[in-house]
Parts: sequence; C-alpha cells; structure tokens
Amino acid sequence: QVRLVESGGGLVQAGGSLRLSCAASRSTFTLNAMFWHRQAPGKERELVARITNGGSTYYADSVKGRFTISRDNAKNTMYLQMNSLKPEDTAMYYCAASAPYSADVRPVSWGQGTQVTVSS
Repeated sequence: QVRLVESGGGLVQAGGSLRLSCAASRSTFTLNAMFWHRQAPGKERELVARITNGGSTYYADSVKGRFTISRDNAKNTMYLQMNSLKPEDTAMYYCAASAPYSADVRPVSWGQGTQVTVSS
C-alpha cells in the first residue's frame, strides 16, 4: 500500500481559495487513480474529485467549475485547487489512492485528512 499525507487545509472566508496537497510515500506513477473525498460533521464521506494516471478527471457536481484536481508524478504529489469556496465546502478532506500497479481503481489507501473551514 501507500502512505498518504495531506496538507494545506485551514480557515478561509467565503469566496477565497485554498490548495490542498497529498504527498505519497511511493511513486504516484504506480497509482492508477487518486482521489479527494470530504466528510462534513453529521454527513457521509463523499467523493469530491478523482484523477487517473492518464489525466482523466471526475468532479462532483457541487464542486465542478470551482475545484481542480491535478497530480505531479515527479513529486509524488496530488493537489486540489479550491476556488470560490463556500461555507458548505467546510469538511475534513481526505486523500486516497488505488492499489499500486492495480487496474482496480477503487481507493484502498487513505490519508488522515486536513480540515477546511469556510466562514460566511
């Protein structure tokens, strides 16, 4: 598996921006898919965005046009650029990845999370 460490969370006003980073303990080139999920208090964890090694991306409707997922395999790091933040984006954000060298794109490794709080 792979160890994932998120950073970049914090407190920001509505309309502001944050960039989350997810550093992996091994080459991200071996990880077919990487993900950002989030979980707000009292709610289920939800998929925010996904990126494959080929660069294919998916976004939840709630973040489409505001968030951008990217990965830099040379730095073994994935990013989530979050613009035009809203109070409803407040959540713990988790990085996840599929198994190394696997065609199965389901997330199997998870980070500890980074808190994002958006004030109104």
